[in-house]
Amino acid sequence: MIQLRPIEEQVVVLMGASSGIGRQAAYQFARRGAKVVASARDEEGLFSLVEDIRRMGGDATYWMADVADFDQVQQVAAHAVGTYGRIDTWVNLAAVSLYATFEETTPAEFRQVIDVNLMGQVHGAKAALPHLRAAGGGALICISSVEGLRTLPYQSAYGASKHGVIGFLEALRLELRHEGTPISVTNIMPTSINTPFFNKARTKLGVMPKGAPPLYSPRIVADAILYAAEHPVADLLVGDAARMMALMQRLSPRLVDWYLLATGFNSQRTQRPKPIGALDNLFGPLPGYDRVEGDFSRQTLPISLMDDLQRNRTAQIVAWGLLLGAMAGIAIQRRRNGVRRFDWERQMQRENARWDDDGNPNVYGSREADIYHYGDVAHNDFAYGYSQGY
Repeated sequence: MIQLRPIEEQVVVLMGASSGIGRQAAYQFARRGAKVVASARDEEGLFSLVEDIRRMGGDATYWMADVADFDQVQQVAAHAVGTYGRIDTWVNLAAVSLYATFEETTPAEFRQVIDVNLMGQVHGAKAALPHLRAAGGGALICISSVEGLRTLPYQSAYGASKHGVIGFLEALRLELRHEGTPISVTNIMPTSINTPFFNKARTKLGVMPKGAPPLYSPRIVADAILYAAEHPVADLLVGDAARMMALMQRLSPRLVDWYLLATGFNSQRTQRPKPIGALDNLFGPLPGYDRVEGDFSRQTLPISLMDDLQRNRTAQIVAWGLLLGAMAGIAIQRRRNGVRRFDWERQMQRENARWDDDGNPNVYGSREADIYHYGDVAHNDFAYGYSQGY
């Protein structure tokens, strides 16, 4: 049984914390009393984050690192242990993206997305696990994407990286369980989230990209991260749209094909021009985006109803009770309707058997047809049917 420390007692490392979801999570961990170690490529964003946390009375430090470089990631772990003595939760968030068709994507660009999004998470896990073991257990939390289950057009490299994250986490989780190691491994799969991710992404669309709607607030992903830091859980889908996509993909991948052909291309394009060659963060940091929210706040949903249900055990019990009650009611009603339909068919058979081919009363009738059921009572016309004037 994995027991995780309360957040106020934890030392938390966040890789990719200078903006967006990572920055929001750092604020929320600090407000709950955790000691925060933030890392990213952008020192300007890290410095402003740590200053914000200290101003509100929190405890935080930072260490610059590129997650594609394993040695730099190991230095983050060493800095965290050297400063606070241990690591309780390690969160992998760093990611980059490229919006282009596969044929427009160069091998170097594809490899860089894999190096940051997939190998960056591998490096984070490799660096974190020895320290989580030394602390007597802890949480490894990895942010992948619903695109690890179904990839959108223009995102072949990004989708491949997220599929890879899910695959390596599944194997790692089983290996740790087999050993009896008290380390929780959580895969968090958000849908489109309103962060500066889209401002910083490389694009060959001729316009600035955006997330396929609906977009959600970064806070709902940060809430999921904090939940996983205290509750051992394997997988968390974040955003009702993520659950819908996952369900549709499971039930009918061809239906998802049809849906994405109809909506998946234009829905990822804004009207804001962004020429090929514009500044991006694919191969290095892009300063000036040390904030949580992106440019689509007016289109952002602040909550996801199913996220709250997923993390609230009492609400789950109530919801399942209501669902089972509704299903039982439907089953009872269908059974009653089915009996009436069955009785009507047998009644018609009985009536038809009373007449011969010339339209004269058939006094011998069909015993099989004349014995019929209405509700739970069997009636036999040979016993009383003809006394009724038939």
